[in-house]
Amino acid sequence: MQEDQLDQLLTCRLDSGRKAVEPCTIVIFGASGDLTARKLIPALYHLSVEKQMATPFRVIGFARREKSDASFREEMKQALQQFSRTKVVDAVKWDTFAENLHYCQGDLTDAAAYKKLSDLLATFPDERLRRNLLFYLSIGPSQFAPVVEQCHAAGLLAMNDAGPFWQRVVVEKPFGHDLPSAYKLNAELTRFAHEKQIFRIDHYLGKETVQNILMFRFSNSIFERLWNRESVDHVQITVSEKLGVGGRGGYYEEAGALRDMVQNHLLQVLALVAMEPPVSLQAESVRDEKVKALKAIRPLSVEDVARQVVRGQYFAGMIDDQLRPGYRQETKVATSSNTETYAAMKLFIDNWRWSGVPFYLRTGKNLPLSASEVRIQFRPTPNVLFAAKSGGKLDPNALTLRLQPNEGISIRFNGKVPGTSTQVRPVRMHFGYDTEFGAYTPEAYERLLLEAMAGDATLFIRRDEVETAWGIVDPIRAGWADKPLTNREFYSAGTWGPVAAEDLLAQVGHVWRDPQPLK
Repeated sequence: MQEDQLDQLLTCRLDSGRKAVEPCTIVIFGASGDLTARKLIPALYHLSVEKQMATPFRVIGFARREKSDASFREEMKQALQQFSRTKVVDAVKWDTFAENLHYCQGDLTDAAAYKKLSDLLATFPDERLRRNLLFYLSIGPSQFAPVVEQCHAAGLLAMNDAGPFWQRVVVEKPFGHDLPSAYKLNAELTRFAHEKQIFRIDHYLGKETVQNILMFRFSNSIFERLWNRESVDHVQITVSEKLGVGGRGGYYEEAGALRDMVQNHLLQVLALVAMEPPVSLQAESVRDEKVKALKAIRPLSVEDVARQVVRGQYFAGMIDDQLRPGYRQETKVATSSNTETYAAMKLFIDNWRWSGVPFYLRTGKNLPLSASEVRIQFRPTPNVLFAAKSGGKLDPNALTLRLQPNEGISIRFNGKVPGTSTQVRPVRMHFGYDTEFGAYTPEAYERLLLEAMAGDATLFIRRDEVETAWGIVDPIRAGWADKPLTNREFYSAGTWGPVAAEDLLAQVGHVWRDPQPLK
């Protein structure tokens, strides 16, 4: 039997007990916004075309602007033509999908608008469409609690997590701007909805390669045996962005890299890399272990922040032969702003598995390449035999999980260069998703919307997870308060960050391993 045929026979289906997606209505609050056009409607369209949605279903866009069903459908069709992952939109399939699109005009603070929404739902013939409701809050964080309260007051949202019908709330980030605001928002939401009805979304968790971290770790014994302090020297997690702040200067002045990326995306990836094996694949078991990993991160004092955390801000520089403006020259940015566009830090996880192993996290704007990857740097070989003869140049083994783009997994090890002389150099074995499985990868929002409709919270963030993450980040912001940026914290657009970030690793003889464009 051919090996590829055997691989097909060994494919294990793990979702046979997966929760079924039931007929429901998805109500998108803030339907005139960018997220609806770019992500939500394209995701729902593809789920429908690929028969992943239960039938019947309905989608209601709720926003303040005056529109008819027809005009809303036309807007969404144009958006789909621009943002669909398949680009070519089948007219017949679109028409079939568009029949399920409706629009409800109203102000988020107006009780009468929710009565109008209730009346629209009452026109749907199937009771499941009237009572199985997924409320997607594609709106500003300050509006989350008022909208949930209005839905509850209108009789659309009942506080329960059992029964023949269900209602759920999907909350977009940012979920608070610090720990007290996250506490407050959680308290407000759970007045009207049970915790199990709240699905806090981080689109990073919907990415196939992020989900594959657990599959890679816990279904391959050869790697899990190395996944600890005895074999791992340190871990590097990089999320780099080639784009600058652009037109988001006003938002970024409030958020900065720490709130925008570290508190959610980077800490989520860290939790998946560092967590212990869950007792099952049930949502709460997985989320329990993620929270344990985050809670084990050593708290940072003001002195620790000065030693272990670096911020940076880009100034004008060249990327792809084009001059990028400095952050302080961006629209809606203060000319003396100290907001960080780059953050790097060294964290320690004080548990048995990871004691003493530094985790280095970094993220930044206007870097040379947009990439997300996790590098597991193994301990160097003993300084005898080849290591002794190489004069310290023998590269330690490393395993890299490339989350995006060119998704895949690489292992670096040392091999002999062919020839009569004895030379050793690093070589790489690489597994690429596209090569092995083909180019198709569903968008993160497709998976997340499907899981929310099914009621599976595995890929969503629990209340204590959010609050623990803010508890890690808040001391860093406090340590930076009222301190101006130094010269070593500025970096040119198109470089990999400030000199201070190199100093952070150089303290213990480490260096950043920059993501490379894969050919």
